[in-house]
Amino acid sequence: MKINFVCWGNICRSPMAEFVMKRLIDEAGLSEKIFVASSGCHASVGTPIAGGTCHELKKHNIPFNYRTSKQLERADYKNFDYIIGMDAGNVRDIKKIFGGDPDKKVFLMMNFVGENRDVDDPYITDDYATTFADV
Repeated sequence: MKINFVCWGNICRSPMAEFVMKRLIDEAGLSEKIFVASSGCHASVGTPIAGGTCHELKKHNIPFNYRTSKQLERADYKNFDYIIGMDAGNVRDIKKIFGGDPDKKVFLMMNFVGENRDVDDPYITDDYATTFADV
């Protein structure tokens, strides 16, 4: 199984979700079976992960590596089983990039916990703790 978390720029929410999920998968002993990545609909490729994201991951003892943003590409549709957008705008942009969602692979993050709402962007809110709680 392959999962890709997607946000606007791939520096705050989606890398946070990527590393939290990797930790959960590792703890469950499933790292050989599940691959996790993240990307952005409008990534400024080469931009490092936001300091607030790194701070929250460190605060919660979530292992991560310093990496730079990656752009979501049309070819990613065939390479992932789940493409998870952090907000409704991301979901719209994801479907635009892919030219639709014929295989029903695109999801809104908070739908997995029974809520139909966005994960707020801490780049705008500067509230990385609330974003971490959602993730």
